[in-house]
Formats: sequence, C-alpha cells, structure tokens
Amino acid sequence: MSQQLSVARQEIDEADQMRAGFYRLLARLLAAPADAEVLALVAGLQGDESEMGAAIADLAARAADATPGSARDEFELLFNGLGRGLLLPYASYYLTGFLNEKPLARLRADMAPLGIARSADSGEPEDHISALMDMMAGLIEGAFGAPQPLAAQQDFFAKHIGTWAPHFYADLEKLPQAELYAPVGRMGRLFMAIEAAAFEM
Repeated sequence: MSQQLSVARQEIDEADQMRAGFYRLLARLLAAPADAEVLALVAGLQGDESEMGAAIADLAARAADATPGSARDEFELLFNGLGRGLLLPYASYYLTGFLNEKPLARLRADMAPLGIARSADSGEPEDHISALMDMMAGLIEGAFGAPQPLAAQQDFFAKHIGTWAPHFYADLEKLPQAELYAPVGRMGRLFMAIEAAAFEM
C-alpha cells in the first residue's frame, strides 16, 4: 500500500534514515500478510538490551517459526476476518467508531499540499495504519519531493497518527490471537512514544 511518488530522494542523515526505515517496516508488516521473503528478512533482525530491542528480538524469533500460511491466516483473522477483523486499523474507526469519517477527509485535505497521492492499486482508504506509516517515511525521506522539515513531520504526526496509532498498537500487542503480530504491536507502541517525545524536544 505504498503512497510513494516516483521521485529521487535527497540525502538525509542516519537518524532519519533509521526512523524512515522503521516506519517502512511497520507499513509493510501491516499492509499485507508477510510472505516468505518478508518472514526471512524479519527473522534476521537483531535486538539489543532495550525494551525496543527485546520486542525486535521477539518478532525475529516468531518470524523464524512462522510460515507464509500461518502469517496469512493470522493477518486475515486480525485485520480482515469475515467482513471485519478483530482490529480495524483505520484512523476514522479509532477516532469516531465509524469508517470513512471526518479524520479521513482531513487527512486527504492535508495530503495534497504535501504532494502525497493515493496509490491507484490500493484497495484501502488512506487512513489505514500502513498507509500512514508509509506517508511518514516518505515525508522523512523526501519521497514526495524534498524531505519535509521536522515541523511539518510533527504537524502530520500530531494530526493523523499520534491521536490514535498508539492505541491501535497497544490493542494489537494485547490481542490473545496475535502470535506473530503481538511484538509488531509492541514495537509500534514504543516507536510512537519515541517519536512523540522526540517531537516535543
């Protein structure tokens, strides 16, 4: 569910490269079931002694034990289900209780000035969690033009991510049916807190 435009990326510093990479990882894991290539990539990740490092190591271990079939079945149960998954990963739903509501309209209004266009092959609304993670990565990297200044990143995060994504990730982390995805929820929750704190500094 990439929202990227085909433009050359400008050089960004290592810290921002790491931030963008983390957003992209979350985006990929939440966009579609992990295939064999993604599972192998994630299984090779290494954590450290930090809380985030422990979550990464946990995800790597679970990915090593997973198969594309088990990852697909879990993804469908959590996010798709029979018409509705156990979690609905949309800003509109988390903020209003309904899909395709004002949060989506406000997001669309803010996307255009930033040069962000909805992917033509995406079947999901733009306020899907994976799309928003992808958008943040693009703002950092300059995928929609020049890399956006920190103030613009903070504004987008505060308006469209910080208001609900931490709750979504916490719900995902606690879901009993989340085998592969529980550490994804933990990683997302921790990363949202790190980003929010950094923006406030």
